[in-house]
Amino acid sequence: MPLKRRHFLYGMAGVTVPLIAASCAGTTNAPSNNAAGTASAGGDSGSAAPSTIRIGYQVIPNAELLAKALGLTEKAFPNSTVQYSSFDSGRDVNTAFAANGIDFGLAGSVPVAVGISQGLPYEVYFIHDVIGDAEALVVRNGITTTKDLTGKKVAVPFGSTTHFSLLALLDQDGVDPAGLTLLDLQPQDLVAAWQRGDIDAAYVWEPHLTRLVGDGGTVILTSADLADRGVLTADVGLVSKAFAQNHTDALRRYVGVLDEAVEFYRANPQQAAEALAKELGLTPEESLASSKGIIWLTSTEQADAKFLGKSGQPGAFAQVLKDSADFLVGQKAIDKAADLATFQQHLRTDTLKT
Repeated sequence: MPLKRRHFLYGMAGVTVPLIAASCAGTTNAPSNNAAGTASAGGDSGSAAPSTIRIGYQVIPNAELLAKALGLTEKAFPNSTVQYSSFDSGRDVNTAFAANGIDFGLAGSVPVAVGISQGLPYEVYFIHDVIGDAEALVVRNGITTTKDLTGKKVAVPFGSTTHFSLLALLDQDGVDPAGLTLLDLQPQDLVAAWQRGDIDAAYVWEPHLTRLVGDGGTVILTSADLADRGVLTADVGLVSKAFAQNHTDALRRYVGVLDEAVEFYRANPQQAAEALAKELGLTPEESLASSKGIIWLTSTEQADAKFLGKSGQPGAFAQVLKDSADFLVGQKAIDKAADLATFQQHLRTDTLKT
């Protein structure tokens, strides 16, 4: 049946450049010596990389956060200042790219589908993770199915992969969202609202998911379950078109850094979890469990046709982005979705290792 939808804010609508000052508040990491003892992704001669590399990351257990924790990026770019800026959601990352505030960013597949449809100047160069159990719908006692959400307060960061997943879930289960109160809360605010007892349910990602479960929440469905039902989401790496064009070798080297982090996690999961725990604010055991909730891929694996693909042969991930954008148009969340060819053109595959 047709569902009544609110007109949600996705991506850029109504956002002004001064918000970047708050959104980009993060840490600037000087080159460090705390890298893992694995092989570096290649030293920097200074000719290919800019003097400052601006990375907009999110606190999610994946290769980029592990590379930050281990100091792998600074090791690979010793002649550059690596500036890390933390973001709460892909919506804020889109804002930063629009204002030329970052060179690299991490966002979920849904805000990326929005950003490309709105013409933001970036490309997808890496899939940081395919989302599985690391995103989930958490509820309080007395709620056992999506139909029980009617009349309840449900929090989710609007414009995120979890927002998309929640809407798709309600749509599949025949639950009219007009019958519940949807609250747009960033993850930290969402956790605080849960702890105050202000909300009845939330769809959110790690490490916030673990905090809700630890405070009495129950997971009734994960994004892995939704993937089995045909709703696929992922966290992807974005690079500004200007950086990709002017510093292709540096982009290729950063892909090598991420590959190194993936391989380190696979070979040393406990050590990786200990490093990630400091970034996530979790115990090493919780960090390891969170890390297992996503699928970590090397760039070689991402060159497969079912993901990003190869040069001249864009992969199926372009269709995932197209389907996400089409769904949002159907929900009247955005006015227009880019065509499939446009999404294919935004997959940067020449820097993947094949």
